Amino acid sequence: MTDLLFTEKDLVTSLKDYIQAEENKLEQIKKWADRLDVLSAAAMQDPEGFLGHPVNAFKLMKRLNTEWAELENLVLKDMSDGFISNLTIQRQFFPNDEDQTGAAKALLRLQDTYQLDTNTISTGDLSVLTVDDCYDLGRVAYSEADYYHTELWMAQALRQLDQGETSSAVDDVTVLDYLSYSVYQQGALERALEFTKRLLQLDPAHQRANGNLKYFEYQLAKQRKVEVNKREEPESRQKREMGGRSNDYLPERKKYEQLCRGEGIKMTPRRQSRLFCRYYDNNRHPRYVIGPVKQEDEWDRPLIVRFHSIVSDKEMDKVKELAKPRLHRATISNPITGVLETAHYRISKSAWLGAYEHPVVDQINQRIEDITGLDVSTAEDLQVANYGVGGQYEPHFDFGRKDEPDAFEELGTGNRIATWLLYMSDVQAGGATVFTDVGAAVLPKKGTAVFWYNLFPSGEGDYRTRHAACPVLVGNKWVSNKWIHERGQEFRRRCGFQIYESDIY
Repeated sequence: MTDLLFTEKDLVTSLKDYIQAEENKLEQIKKWADRLDVLSAAAMQDPEGFLGHPVNAFKLMKRLNTEWAELENLVLKDMSDGFISNLTIQRQFFPNDEDQTGAAKALLRLQDTYQLDTNTISTGDLSVLTVDDCYDLGRVAYSEADYYHTELWMAQALRQLDQGETSSAVDDVTVLDYLSYSVYQQGALERALEFTKRLLQLDPAHQRANGNLKYFEYQLAKQRKVEVNKREEPESRQKREMGGRSNDYLPERKKYEQLCRGEGIKMTPRRQSRLFCRYYDNNRHPRYVIGPVKQEDEWDRPLIVRFHSIVSDKEMDKVKELAKPRLHRATISNPITGVLETAHYRISKSAWLGAYEHPVVDQINQRIEDITGLDVSTAEDLQVANYGVGGQYEPHFDFGRKDEPDAFEELGTGNRIATWLLYMSDVQAGGATVFTDVGAAVLPKKGTAVFWYNLFPSGEGDYRTRHAACPVLVGNKWVSNKWIHERGQEFRRRCGFQIYESDIY
């Protein structure tokens, strides 16, 4: 996205150069026309007398034979070659329809997660959505059969049109057409009928609206007749009339979104009293005896700790630099077609960096081993992920469960025993890491890393570690994570008896 911003800046500069070239060309033509206009005015007062002078006769011949040809060439000269050439080169890096749709979906996701109303988003302090923008968002929702968001954004577009905003591409009739249908699809017949009548006031000959009017009136009469015979529950009627967000999302989505908003966090005074900050040297590790690291408890059950100032800005910049050229969208294989598709549960771009690729990556891996005391030679490569606006990772486990015993079989290093998550940027709003089972939320802080065990000492999975990355509301979130595996930890974290989820380990 940053590269695209600079690309657009370059194109704007190129466009201005083209405009300047056209203005210079027109200025030359204008001067030529003004000069000839003065000359012609003088000549036409006495044509024969004017041409009687041999110099005037010569210059007339010269103008018509050569100068008008030069002017013709000037008029026909295409000044846009440079701009068009630059645009053609840069176009290969432009976003496509899928990218634009993805950005629209990100806005809808943020709207739901952080409970933002359309007017707040549309009239923000930093950026304003036009009628066309609101209409496009509504159309994206409509194409996904998401009539709830279609209604919200078409209503916002209509509101801005009513307030006097103009558009060359969108009018009230088009917006009302979408509005009436989306409201009807949510079961609110009376409101659908109101929008249809308003549409017909603007365009009485609208064929589809005339058909819908009769159909909606028939359905509404039928519905009222049923209500007379069978009284509805008020709550049921209100839900039908007001519409609402569909329920085709994860059962835990409500809890997940609440935690993202900072609601429902189960941090009690008693729990807070068990959390401490300390200087940590990992049992007097030679590297940290003199300069221990700052460690902070983020949660007690499961134990989640944060290490402060664990990497430098220079190291993080190098990791980002190495990862940027390789960043690609998270994908999954379609079980039917086998084709790779965008993973909708994870909206981010990621890349993998091996220790051999640069000394900085090797240093970070060594630092993880020294601080955690775990062997990272069997760990997965460092995964670098970038979450733009709306980027998220829905609730998931890092370890393989019993119902998927072959999750990491190809690696031959056992299950993921622990997770190291390094935050490589601050986030202005949103982007927290939340643990949906226990009600914990960890905020991104540049240069810090959080660490937790995914498995009990017995090797059983700790289901309390189910977590998610909240959508980034404002800003840009860079993280890198290291998934450490069981193999090599036999004498570093010894196996224990079965420990139940209610116990501390």
